[in-house]
Amino acid sequence: MIEAEQVALVLLAAGHSRRFNDGDKLAEQFLDKPLAYHVVTALEKLPFLARIAVVSDTRLDFAALGYRVVENPDPTLGQARSLCHGVAAAREAGAEAVLVALADMPRVTAGHIHRLFDAYDGPDAVVASSDGIRPMPPALFGKGRFDALLALEGDEGARDLVRRGHHVVASPAELVDIDTQDDLRELRELYGLPSDGEPIRAEARRSG
Repeated sequence: MIEAEQVALVLLAAGHSRRFNDGDKLAEQFLDKPLAYHVVTALEKLPFLARIAVVSDTRLDFAALGYRVVENPDPTLGQARSLCHGVAAAREAGAEAVLVALADMPRVTAGHIHRLFDAYDGPDAVVASSDGIRPMPPALFGKGRFDALLALEGDEGARDLVRRGHHVVASPAELVDIDTQDDLRELRELYGLPSDGEPIRAEARRSG
């Protein structure tokens, strides 16, 4: 087990969004806030040692939400480069572990993160989330894994490490990530929203 005060949160928010086609995916409206701010809100009460957002070409102001903002100047080099930037900042902050979360996973809960912390068993720990089929972020890495994380390259990120780690199962609905316009539309429809993200008015519901 590890306490949040020993952990640096690394929020990866620098994806190239090639599959999303246009615009700043993370700034797309979902319910009452931009897509990326949902995981920020879900984890805001956890007393992390540090909060680090790795960004590229976004208008979202993570600094105003208490994050140290680290710019990834070339997100085309893959997720591993963003991860390296975040882990380096976490090491500098003196973290015993890093929790890696993705800004395009808007339904992650603090309860699930506590379960990851509970499964931590030392500095070489790798504790990932799973939908029961495949492992994925959010994932927790002890400081004994920092060198391996810093050596990663390409778009695979830490997938090999994650596959070999301990997996904590959560609902697939909680672990949904938004890669495409269709993913976002389906999520909005699940909440009764039209494709533009604006709430459906009661009159429109009755007339439909």
